[in-house]
Amino acid sequence: MPDRSYPATIAAAVDHELVIRKSRFLAHVAPVASPEQADEVIAAVKKQHWDARHNCSAQVTGVLGDRARSSDDGEPSGTAGTPMLEVLRRRELTDVVAVVTRYFGGIKLGAGGLVRAYSSAVAEALDAASLVDRRMLAQITLAVPHSDAGRFDNLLRDWAARHHAVLGETRYAQQAVFEVWSPQDAVEALGAEVASASGGAVAASATGTTRVVDVPR
Repeated sequence: MPDRSYPATIAAAVDHELVIRKSRFLAHVAPVASPEQADEVIAAVKKQHWDARHNCSAQVTGVLGDRARSSDDGEPSGTAGTPMLEVLRRRELTDVVAVVTRYFGGIKLGAGGLVRAYSSAVAEALDAASLVDRRMLAQITLAVPHSDAGRFDNLLRDWAARHHAVLGETRYAQQAVFEVWSPQDAVEALGAEVASASGGAVAASATGTTRVVDVPR
């Protein structure tokens, strides 16, 4: 379904610190490929901050963001993991884990204060993250002579940047075979541009394969 909307993800891990009434909230958000990898990130943070009172977490995984878990890790029920998870949901993100480490500062924040602190720590970390869109794209291939490979590489990179497409792997055999993952409604435009650049000598061929692809913003 090429027109379906998919949750985005983040390009790289981000760390952020928030201090509220002497308590330090250290947020770590990271891209992950599975619940198991998310659990590994959580375990690594807990190992790093073994002396902290709480390492609360939330994760959303799956292409559609259909798997989610959270943990209050000793904070009052519903004051940490769930608010963190709600931030990930509101941002419409998936394949991401958030861990917030709390070093208690001696002043109790109350349930409402904890909810605001944990959600703010995650939200501010995500504000600093680079987002990656997820789109259903069609695979296009084109074979060009080796002597024209550099020119077509530049042409395809420029075209992909303008059309929310992604340049895939290039195979070098008797010819250079380029792979482009393109929005379905841009396939004809790619074919026309390739034909124009080659005087009709090169054709962009749709393979019939589609998949969800990460597209940097």
